[in-house]
Amino acid sequence: MMLSPSAARLSFWKSSYRHKSHGVVALTRGVCFSSVSTSTHAHRMALSSRSRDGVYNALSITSPDVMKMVLQIQSARFSSKAPRSAGSTSADGTNRWKSTMASYNSDSDEEEEDDDVPTRVVSSSATQFDGHAQAAMARVEAARGAGAFSHEEAWMINLGRGDNNAWLTGPRNVDEWYTGLKPSVCPGADVKGKIRSLPLPRLNAVTRQAAKDYFDNSWTLYETLFAGLNGEEYFYRPPVHGLRHPQIFYYGHTACLYINKLRVSGVLDKPVNAYFESIFEVGVDEMLWDDMHKNDMLWPTVREVHEYRKQVYEVVLDAIMNHPSLDDSEGPVKVNQSHPMWALFMGYEHERIHLETSSVLFREAPFHLVQAPENWPPLHPSAFNNKNSPSSNPIEGVHYPSNSMIAVKKETVDLGKPASFPSFGWDNEYGERKMDVPDFYASEHMITNGEFYQFVKDSGYRNKEYWCDDGWAWRTHRNLKKPFFWEQAGPSGSHEYNLRTIFDIISMPWDWPVDVTYYEAKAFCRWKTSKVGSPTSRPYRLLTEAEHHVIRHKEHSLQAARNNINADKVMITSGEDFPVGSTGCNMNLAFSSQNPVDHFAPSHTGHRDTTGNAWEWTEDHFNPLKGFEVHHVYDDFSTPCFDGKHSMIVGGSFISTGDEASVFARFHFRPHFLQHSGFRLVASNDDAPATHLFAGNFEGQAAARDAAMSSSNSSRDGSIPSSNNVYETDESLHMYLGLHYPSSGDAEGVPPILPHANSPVHGTHFPQRVAKLLTSLSPERTNNQALDMGCSVGGSSFELARAFDRVDAFDFSESFVTAAKRMQQGENITFKIPVEAELFEEIQATLEPGVTTEIANKVNFFVGDACKISDMAIDGQISTYDGVIMSNLLCRLPDPMSCLNGLNGIVNKGGVVVMVTPFSWLTEFTPRGKWLGGFYDPVSKEPIRSKDVLKGVMEDNGFEKVHEEEMPLVIREHARKYQYIVSEATGWRKVQ
Repeated sequence: MMLSPSAARLSFWKSSYRHKSHGVVALTRGVCFSSVSTSTHAHRMALSSRSRDGVYNALSITSPDVMKMVLQIQSARFSSKAPRSAGSTSADGTNRWKSTMASYNSDSDEEEEDDDVPTRVVSSSATQFDGHAQAAMARVEAARGAGAFSHEEAWMINLGRGDNNAWLTGPRNVDEWYTGLKPSVCPGADVKGKIRSLPLPRLNAVTRQAAKDYFDNSWTLYETLFAGLNGEEYFYRPPVHGLRHPQIFYYGHTACLYINKLRVSGVLDKPVNAYFESIFEVGVDEMLWDDMHKNDMLWPTVREVHEYRKQVYEVVLDAIMNHPSLDDSEGPVKVNQSHPMWALFMGYEHERIHLETSSVLFREAPFHLVQAPENWPPLHPSAFNNKNSPSSNPIEGVHYPSNSMIAVKKETVDLGKPASFPSFGWDNEYGERKMDVPDFYASEHMITNGEFYQFVKDSGYRNKEYWCDDGWAWRTHRNLKKPFFWEQAGPSGSHEYNLRTIFDIISMPWDWPVDVTYYEAKAFCRWKTSKVGSPTSRPYRLLTEAEHHVIRHKEHSLQAARNNINADKVMITSGEDFPVGSTGCNMNLAFSSQNPVDHFAPSHTGHRDTTGNAWEWTEDHFNPLKGFEVHHVYDDFSTPCFDGKHSMIVGGSFISTGDEASVFARFHFRPHFLQHSGFRLVASNDDAPATHLFAGNFEGQAAARDAAMSSSNSSRDGSIPSSNNVYETDESLHMYLGLHYPSSGDAEGVPPILPHANSPVHGTHFPQRVAKLLTSLSPERTNNQALDMGCSVGGSSFELARAFDRVDAFDFSESFVTAAKRMQQGENITFKIPVEAELFEEIQATLEPGVTTEIANKVNFFVGDACKISDMAIDGQISTYDGVIMSNLLCRLPDPMSCLNGLNGIVNKGGVVVMVTPFSWLTEFTPRGKWLGGFYDPVSKEPIRSKDVLKGVMEDNGFEKVHEEEMPLVIREHARKYQYIVSEATGWRKVQ
């Protein structure tokens, strides 16, 4: 039984979408159906639907049965009004079938009526709806039997349209590709036509020309990067890890954000292309490294997005040159956070963030799909000087420098950017915090490829003891044996490597910083400690944000910049000039690669590359400073990531430009992401001066958040042991023990509900009532066995055992199953009942009256997955049954259709399934595309209800509905607060 979010997360977060997708596409008026297989019984239908404000929203339906239901509904609704063929017009002359680009015209402010919704024609021909519906349904039926449509993956439906591939293969035609200025004539270009970043604009003296120059520099830099894709494939092919959108999204995303944010600020009053400004609006920050579920869809062609970028360029340029808020006829303009053009500079810096993140995705791409653009900055010269570098067994002091630990004296650091500082800043940069930094040691430079080679060769990737749990799970999931950007240069096991840069593969530069994730960096720290020990009483760790500011060049420190604007080096220094001088470094796109760690002069503390070359992972969670406030134009830039799951990165990389290169910059990533990021070793005798949003060190996705709770709980005899897993928490377990065993607390005088007039006691004993409903529906007895799917801690299972000879009961939660077994064995289990705030009563869990040892022993508890009951039956884990109960389980499954489609194979003829569910669909548990209902039909706007779809699916699987009722339940939050839930309880008898 899965009821609350805290427990129901178990099924969702522990499932993985690791199957390749296969698909075909069917198009209809106003709707794009893309059927995709993610497993034997899971296929996707992606729909683009128009909302009231003219924006099209993506809705994905990933089940063939749900898809079939919607197609049948749509076919019936449209049978009398099939759309015209492509290019035809209605009686009033309105073009009823339009291309993606033609669907919205920036010169029109009026919205069409629903009967004239513009159609998204995304292929060269269009056929009538009925033909598409029939074809799609035929493929669905075929897929249910075959398990896949073809060998192709879903994203491949985007390939081969028009001249996309021919146009994009090989070097770009500069006269055709660039939608703004060509690189060779763009601000920031050198005498050879190589383009680099300009200094960060000074916002206390903005002129139209200065704003235009920085816009052109940002815009053309971005398009120069995208000239590095060879052919159309990588515009649509998802990255190898599946954790981000394909590049076609990012090609349109930065342009889209200019328009959307300038509209929010009031500079613009209408969209350029409302459809594009919907599908290109929101990027990806995946919660888990193994969440491979993506919004496979039919994207616009590159030419369409290219045309969109042309339009956006002209609109933004017009705003810069003509909007009255930038009128500099009487002198430069001051732009601050309340100025409408703050959104313009926000667009610049947002584009520069994606310049860097997309460059990482390019670096991850198959090598044949990228090419070095003609105007792109060159690699660092050392890339061409290491041709004699060995591919294996580098020697310290020869191929890479020794890396000494340098002592640093304690210091106090004041974090935060003054609101008056005249440059753009993201919301998280503003505020203040004073950090006391104790004495510490930090390695002279970041860990090099040569140093990290020793870890690789010493089987560091194969030794679990060096890795945190999440890190090890990520490593094994990806089957990593080396850093991702290391290219194998010899037989497997020979440890011979080259290095992949963004657009090249070069001989391994052992003296460059290694690019790794947070997980790999922490594993190296543990390995290094085990091999040579730490210079302090504590093991090696990573740098902290505050320590980083201690070892930066003092000429460009936080305090120096507050005293003198020019001390923030990026305010006055272009990419071409960044390497020059005693504080020179590789930043602002001076080069398009990293450099040897000992190339530039050290800071005043003796540390090198404290800025530039590569980002450095830290021990800090991404966090708000005191006085943090969101900016209304982009109110969710930082706050979603203040979650204890993002680790800060500091210092910037070779491709960090603009605000990213500022001393005030504060950025972050998840621990499994790459971002031209390395690390340096740190050791101290004191606690790391790091900021954590939850007590304890950041060791992965969940442990940090739970550290405070797990450390405060003790495992006394008879108590439930604490867990470090957020999805197996004591809080959830205790709540379910109270729900399943409501007689617990009688001896202690603690009732399940505080006694009062009209007390909803009818909502207690919910698990028992579900089990009794099954027996009351008189299932035919073939083997007198029952199954409790999602049994939780077993209360419903024991009730079933009163009426059946054998009960199999499984749950996805191991802790739930363990607790059920302990109850079965008569062990003493105590759990906590919340009373008020931090107050609780500790009571003894007791079986319900009449559940004897003989009855309890009829139950077989085990861990299982309700989404895989067909596989479990094949493996012999489950049998066939006369009765099955599913208590508030369906809407907490990541793939409910795979569960429903498996029922026919495990229920005996005449047997009964009791399904109880509130249909409370949440993307936290079930991807939106797998909801049975709870959304509006994208064309008719009529509601699609889960109970109607459920009825069709169950009937298709050979069941008929024999019962329906509303079944309430009460869940206690504390003595004076309860959840009151009314679930729909239905009975389904198998008739065939």
